[in-house]
Amino acid sequence: MSFLNTLSSIVGSDHVLTGEKALPFLSDWRGRYKGNAIAIVRPSSVQSIINIVRLCKQYNIAIVPQGGNTGLCGGSIPNNNSKDSIILSSTRLNQIREIDLSNNSIVVEAGCTLQKLQDISLEKNRYFPLSLASEGTCTIGGNLATNAGGTQVLRYGNIRELTLGIEVVSPDGYVIDLLRALRKDNTGYSLRDLYIGSEGTLGIITAAALKLFPICDKKWAILVSLSSIENAIEFLMETRCVFDASLTAFELISQFCLNLSLNFLNDKKYRLDTDFIDHPWFVLLEISAIGDIREVDDFMSNRIKIFLEKCIVLGYIDDAIISFDNLHFASLWHLRESIPLAEKDFGKGIKHDISLPVSVIPSFLSDMEKSLRLHFNGVQIVVFGHLGDGNLHYNVFKSIDQSEESLLSLQWQIYDLVHSKVHDFGGSISAEHGIGQLKVNELQKYKNAGALDIMRRLKKSVDPDNMMNPGKVLDI
Repeated sequence: MSFLNTLSSIVGSDHVLTGEKALPFLSDWRGRYKGNAIAIVRPSSVQSIINIVRLCKQYNIAIVPQGGNTGLCGGSIPNNNSKDSIILSSTRLNQIREIDLSNNSIVVEAGCTLQKLQDISLEKNRYFPLSLASEGTCTIGGNLATNAGGTQVLRYGNIRELTLGIEVVSPDGYVIDLLRALRKDNTGYSLRDLYIGSEGTLGIITAAALKLFPICDKKWAILVSLSSIENAIEFLMETRCVFDASLTAFELISQFCLNLSLNFLNDKKYRLDTDFIDHPWFVLLEISAIGDIREVDDFMSNRIKIFLEKCIVLGYIDDAIISFDNLHFASLWHLRESIPLAEKDFGKGIKHDISLPVSVIPSFLSDMEKSLRLHFNGVQIVVFGHLGDGNLHYNVFKSIDQSEESLLSLQWQIYDLVHSKVHDFGGSISAEHGIGQLKVNELQKYKNAGALDIMRRLKKSVDPDNMMNPGKVLDI
């Protein structure tokens, strides 16, 4: 029996896709990466994945795991320089296996979308805090593979901090069951943490036990305008001191970036006063509270207003818009969450997902802009991100009289400039998007040599035949 026929016998012929039906899986959502694969395989059970892995091992065929295909670094698209491969789509492996309300935990399969997990949690009067712009499409397996962060990291942490246990199919075709939903389990190496963030290069994550939290009874979204990035840092420190764990998000948005989102939405409900928009920087913060809704609303609303008035007097912020109901709350957040789509509509750019110590961000932004203006005069800089945890999306778009092709031809020169500056300031070239195939060479430049050696040795030990997502993360 041929390889494809055997695959069909495992998952059914309707779930082995080739030709035209395979095309949507062979390109990332931005159209930056295109790959080739023998087939797209869509299993719906762990046993099917075990059988697929063992079959691929027999035929020496690589496996590229793919969830919602919302990644930004080409991690779920086959690298055409590697050996023959299949794409293993997890979207049919999407069940909720268990909800334990007493333990505040939920066990979900890897193909479950983040939105589905959020909705199921709310139905059970619980909250799962990971929040991403792609949450309607991205899957938990993909979130785990890249250690996704999002807008709530400030209070709840990355998905690594939200994960109690995982289930993995190894490159040998065996299940590694680490699904125990325990807060404390000090029994040797933390294999869970090894697989989270590994981008499918060590095995296929099939399920996860995740933390749930109480639902916040009231949330406030506040959009503030600021005169400088230094003021944004001062405002962050003051807000953390006053609201502590009630501060759940603190998002930085540049003026160019806000206008990009407003123009993209082009809806009167998102209009802002000209005087408000006429500022170089904005922060969208979220404050949440638990308790009797009326008492919480009255107390916290008054506290927030007094705090903002104080910050205006101190000169940290110039103006503020506070959400007055759930619809207004959602509209303010929609401004922030629409930025990636607005960027896509604006055109192709050179994007950086970087993290820095919060204290050095003003100096970095100042130095970085001067360097870019010196070497690439006229380029447009779009900055936004999770200032509370030091993660910036620092993106460079073409100058007014430049073609996209001309800008993209400078990609590696701009990477060198930005990433070297990030490294000099003690930062990281990848905060939450992963390495994929985009940053493999960059990782070799900036990762500690000893750490890279351990990573390569781990990869070769766990996956000696280089079956799992070859050409991603490491240059092997």
